[in-house]
Amino acid sequence: MANDPFSASIIPFEVPEQMRAFAEKGVSQARDNYARFKDVAESNNSTMEAVFSNASKGFSEYSAKMMEILKANTSASLDFAQELVGVKTPSEALELWTNHAKKQFETFSAWSKELTELSQKVATETVEPIKANANKLFKPAA
Repeated sequence: MANDPFSASIIPFEVPEQMRAFAEKGVSQARDNYARFKDVAESNNSTMEAVFSNASKGFSEYSAKMMEILKANTSASLDFAQELVGVKTPSEALELWTNHAKKQFETFSAWSKELTELSQKVATETVEPIKANANKLFKPAA
């Protein structure tokens, strides 16, 4: 029975003090790292909520602008058709058509500029929470 590893006669193994201190330090560091990871994860969750909120708001603004453009374009086309019905000569029709095309081109150019600016604003506002969070996480040590 002396060879039985499970017998009670075997002296229990004691961990040296240095090993115990090393293990406790490792556990302490793991706890600290977990706490930091948890803080970063919570911060990132709020950042992503802000990103999606800003993107949703921006998409709503963009959609509203598109509907406004669609309404204005439809009204202009209907007005043009009504004016075209009242034309008496081909030269009058050509002049009306030319003026309408010129107005539409100018209007579409202005709308294009507005949509571009709105897109840039939405993109900037959507990315801002990410930039702010990155600045917090990676700020230089003073």
